[in-house]
Amino acid sequence: MRFNFNLADPTPDPQPRSLTPKEEAQWVPLQNHPVFSPSSSAGGGGGGGPSGPTDSPAPRNLLAWDGSSRLYFWDNVQRCLHRISVRLGEPEPTSVLAASPSKVLRAETEINFVVDKISINRNGSALLLEGSDALCVMYLFGRSSAADDIICRTVLVGSEIYLNGSNALRVLRASWHPYSDTHLGVLSSDSVFRLFDLSANAVQPEQEFYLQPVDPGKSRKAASICTVDFYFGGDHLWDRFSVFVLFTDGSVYILCPIVPFKSAHKWQSILEIYGDAHTYGLKSTNPTAACNSSMAISWLEATFPELAQQEAEGANLATVKAHPYALFDASLSLQGPLHKACHGREDDVAVRGAECEGCAVSFLYNLVSKDSILVTAWSGGQMQVDALADEIQPVWNIGSPPRLRVDSFDRILGLAMICESNSEDPSKWNINKPLEHTIWLGQPPPLLRLAIVDLALPQQTNSDARIMMFADPLVPERIYALHSGGIDSIVLHFLPFTSQANGKEEVVRTPSINPVLSTCLEETSSPAPLCGSLSLSDSFGYSWIVGVTSSWECIVVEMKTWDVLLPVSVDPEKKDISLEKSKEMETPAMISKELINGPKVVLVPQTPSNLRSVAADSIEGRSILHQYFKIFHENYVEYAHKVHFELKHHAPQLKRIIDDQHARLVEAKERLLKVERKQAVLDERIDHALQQHEILDERLNCLRKLPVAHKKPLSRAERDFKSELDHFAGVELDALHSSIDSISTRLRRYTQSIKKEQTSRKKSLVQDNQISQLKSSLEKLSLVNSDNLKKVKVVEKAISNKEKQ
Repeated sequence: MRFNFNLADPTPDPQPRSLTPKEEAQWVPLQNHPVFSPSSSAGGGGGGGPSGPTDSPAPRNLLAWDGSSRLYFWDNVQRCLHRISVRLGEPEPTSVLAASPSKVLRAETEINFVVDKISINRNGSALLLEGSDALCVMYLFGRSSAADDIICRTVLVGSEIYLNGSNALRVLRASWHPYSDTHLGVLSSDSVFRLFDLSANAVQPEQEFYLQPVDPGKSRKAASICTVDFYFGGDHLWDRFSVFVLFTDGSVYILCPIVPFKSAHKWQSILEIYGDAHTYGLKSTNPTAACNSSMAISWLEATFPELAQQEAEGANLATVKAHPYALFDASLSLQGPLHKACHGREDDVAVRGAECEGCAVSFLYNLVSKDSILVTAWSGGQMQVDALADEIQPVWNIGSPPRLRVDSFDRILGLAMICESNSEDPSKWNINKPLEHTIWLGQPPPLLRLAIVDLALPQQTNSDARIMMFADPLVPERIYALHSGGIDSIVLHFLPFTSQANGKEEVVRTPSINPVLSTCLEETSSPAPLCGSLSLSDSFGYSWIVGVTSSWECIVVEMKTWDVLLPVSVDPEKKDISLEKSKEMETPAMISKELINGPKVVLVPQTPSNLRSVAADSIEGRSILHQYFKIFHENYVEYAHKVHFELKHHAPQLKRIIDDQHARLVEAKERLLKVERKQAVLDERIDHALQQHEILDERLNCLRKLPVAHKKPLSRAERDFKSELDHFAGVELDALHSSIDSISTRLRRYTQSIKKEQTSRKKSLVQDNQISQLKSSLEKLSLVNSDNLKKVKVVEKAISNKEKQ
């Protein structure tokens, strides 16, 4: 909150300065703003160039927010930037209002490339326009034109590198440095990470790092040497000087230390890592650890000269600036690839899990309390969530000097170095090893696998999935994933080091996945990707997700932050929860961190000793008193107004929470009454079920006593013979009966004819050979007849047994 002051009258202006345009503005819901309408998109131009939207599979983000009251949206058709003033939580705590009409910002030079992403720097003074083959920065304060548009100064970044017509370089990712308003990090397809200082030279990079993960002469897969994404580290020990680089095969490498020249850093943070290097590294008995920590201390003292002067001057500084420095005989080591930590087992420590499909497409670093979280998104729709199991330390490769660019006074203006990976294979890092066996030994920190999250994305017909990730500004445990199917929310319920620091033995819980916004109307329909998405939040704990479709339709979704980290289920064994434990449950803070930290401490300017005895009513005395009062008012009175404003608005919020708790209590009481009323009916149904169970148990015991229940199963030979009998019974049994009857009839006729011949020719002489033939034929017939009879008996017996069964 700002106030207008008058030097003659130091009383504050009771009306705060308006951040909206001076002309009368109409406040409408953000989703109904005239900028976000299908008619304004000119046929879906929000995602494409002059010829309409492109078919790029990568998701786009053409929305940006300065963190306070201004929303920016880039128009790829008109090639202009819309600046929309917004009010969060007015008039209702859950509403988002936007001022109409909005301001239009245009670049002073023509933007002749398709913009894929936009991002704003830390102080909200410059906006980055990122394309696949060009980068441009618009400064958001310019002059007005005849058409009431604002013309902004525009600067092309690395025009000789990325806009060269004969160059095939692609910009993979560009990002503002978190500790500088003028430094920009760019990763290109030639596996080179460049750091530009826009305040000095936007064409030539300040620092260049040529990434070489594979030693020359060694054969590796092409996926292991192709970069994909990078991310700057957070405000935690050496993480603030680290850059994480992701490769196509999912391997993650670290560059440390990297610091922008003249960037500002917290003095207490620098002292913390400086003392850590002295305590754990320099005094170590291991020569490798002592050497590495000595190089880190030399780098810190040269980059921040205040460290060497702190004992002599004893100054209490708030921030310090980084001075240009580089070791003359060493280049940064490309630490990695990061491996999984094992628990005493000699198993494979590969980074990529078997559950992940495709190739790595994006990367996110998120600092949550004491845990450094690394999230890798894969083209198959999976997200790999890991945590660093150890702290990061700087590592150099000695014997590989960098190339420096200096001025006439030998001051460093820029540097370039080749960053090679350690040729030696890292030993398996055991999580149970003591601290003195792992720290400052030059090994990259291992990873603790937290989860593999499957987003279950819709089937991609033309290309693999492209996922863009960003963290929630209020709840760092929540990560949003933007993809072609919409937006999903992933909440991490377990963080190893944060839970350990809180002194709680929490159960390892898997992350929860909830869809926030879906762009697939039906399962068979193709998804319509969003062209913009971001997260808005205010100091009262309210959060919103804003999305813009390819047809320029704005969607605002309110996100709950109060109970996002509460468990979704209750353990039935732990029914009694004491009051002390309930008080220990962590809840999101309602008061903003800015108020909790207190007013900014501004040192009173020192005055000469001869002015300390000046009278208060003199000109010098009035000037000094006015200066003191101004400092006091800007820091403490303004802070008191902020406190009064927030506390005044806490009453509706607390009333809402109390009403919600009362409503839940009444609902719980009603449910208890319903349960008591149905208790008798439930008891009767339980008794009836027990009786039926006993009856069924008795019937089962009776059935078990039957002889069929104890019958042994047939063997394989018996089953084959049974199948043959079934075949005979169904097909050949009638034919066999008829053949037996015909043979029996013929046998009777033949025997009768023989008897007649014997009676008629008693006296005739019969030859011996004829008699022998007749006997043999009779014997054969008798044998055939007996065999047929046996077969018939066997068949009839089998049929009778089958009928009995």
